[in-house]
Amino acid sequence: MPFTPPVAEQRFVLDHVVRLADLAATERFAAASEDVVDAVLEGVGQFAAGEWAPLARIGDTVGAKWSPDGVHMPDGYRQAYHAYVEGGWGTIGAPEDWGGQGLPFALQTAVLDTLGTANMGFALCPTLTVGAIEALQHHGSPEQQAAYLPRLATGEWTGTMNLTEPQAGSDVGALRATATPLGDGKWSIRGTKIFISFGDHDMAPNIVHLVLARTPDAPAGTRGISLFLVPKYRLTDAGEPGIFNDVRVVSIEHKMGLHASPTCVLSFGDHGDCVGELIGPEHGGIRAMFTMMNNARLNVGLQGVQVAEGATQGAIAYALDRVQSARAGAASRDSVAIAEHPDVRRMLIRMKAQTQAARALVYYAAGQVDRAALGDAAARDRLELVTPLAKAHGTDLGNEVASLGIQVHGGMGYVEETGAAQYFRDARITPIYEGTNGIQAADLVGRKLGLSGGTAFASLIADLRAEAQHPALIRLIGACEAVGTHLASASHDDRLAGSYPFLTMLSVATCGWLMERQSRAAAGEDDFAQMKRTTTRFYLDQIVPEALGLEAAAMAPADVLYQVPAAVLAA
Repeated sequence: MPFTPPVAEQRFVLDHVVRLADLAATERFAAASEDVVDAVLEGVGQFAAGEWAPLARIGDTVGAKWSPDGVHMPDGYRQAYHAYVEGGWGTIGAPEDWGGQGLPFALQTAVLDTLGTANMGFALCPTLTVGAIEALQHHGSPEQQAAYLPRLATGEWTGTMNLTEPQAGSDVGALRATATPLGDGKWSIRGTKIFISFGDHDMAPNIVHLVLARTPDAPAGTRGISLFLVPKYRLTDAGEPGIFNDVRVVSIEHKMGLHASPTCVLSFGDHGDCVGELIGPEHGGIRAMFTMMNNARLNVGLQGVQVAEGATQGAIAYALDRVQSARAGAASRDSVAIAEHPDVRRMLIRMKAQTQAARALVYYAAGQVDRAALGDAAARDRLELVTPLAKAHGTDLGNEVASLGIQVHGGMGYVEETGAAQYFRDARITPIYEGTNGIQAADLVGRKLGLSGGTAFASLIADLRAEAQHPALIRLIGACEAVGTHLASASHDDRLAGSYPFLTMLSVATCGWLMERQSRAAAGEDDFAQMKRTTTRFYLDQIVPEALGLEAAAMAPADVLYQVPAAVLAA
């Protein structure tokens, strides 16, 4: 499948959605000059095209392999990861105090966008490291930060999150992993964690696991959870990887997709010799976890953008090259590329429009991360509100676009040789992990609608309404306000029953707002400007009205969902 770094699109979104120039005008992000941003986008594009994209196919067909001594990555991955570290691509958004460049999170998001479009499974590795850095930066002790952040910031060492256990999926409070004090400030860690992405590999000399576990006599549920730093190899007095820390990879999952990303079952302390350090206060694990999780949710939404971009590029290349009979009504009966057929053209424009909408939404959320870091309380509220939108809608769109990519390819999309199916297989996990999209919808109506006394939601609606010009978008914004007001005071069951259609409505309204903003900025008659105006018109004329049709579902009572006996469902 072809890969072209989407540099022009990324730069346009950073300029007009994130408004990166405003961030660069601050002391903290002054290094994000136009020249630096251009160099980063162009440089990572060249790197990804040359080093990571060529490995995407072997990553899918061969994949990571388990062995008794650990996980081995496919040929070429170790060298490509070392090139990533040597190129400094992991340092973009990492804190300057620990060897990072301290550039905006939004720019780091664009870097991960490029890497993940080139090779989504591979890009999961640095994506997880970002979450580990964030957790240690906010909750780690000075000693932990000094020992681990410099190596994590460069990517020399990689990081993981260890939450899920066999009996505790989305119910984190049910976990059973234990941490017993050893008397010297260290803890003995025991337990099993599942679904740990890049929980083991052979690309780095150490892996830093952040592990949720229970201390003795801890309260039940989430209140009794603590977070621990558990390296694969304990550090020597010189700060180098030393003794193996009794963290074993029991197996890796045989998955539908993302074969280049080893999803591990990890066993801690089988021989009673796994040592960890407490991060933050005892029983403070949930707070620290959400520092990692919120970051990860935006990056999972970004994976939806990555897979949509790749699937769209592949579908357009195929449709321009694949020649069949002339479209109906054509003056000539000579064969033409299928991109000329109206229904294929409809799918291609929809793929581009949805990809651009997802990118605008996720990049916008990333910009709020940077504004919140500058102390903007309103941006912090806005980030809280749009995070479930970015994660859920971004991944829903990734799946839709990947499916359309197969349809454009026709029968050739359903066979593996074209590579179109890989995008769909890779995308399908994204609505599931880091909090299912149903959980995101429940979070939206359960917590985010009432955030800051409801002012966060009201502020978003006001911003949408202030700029919206398209009649359908104006109607959708009004419908979102009406549904949000209804759900805020509805019964618990009614609120949850309407949560998913409401999340989609609000996501589309927000995307429509950001798409319309871009269209107004797309002056000129060059191909890029015309493309921006075309995709925006399609989005507003066709996709926004679809979201309007969800209003009835969002307002419907819950009885059809919750008052039907299980036996009726099974009938």
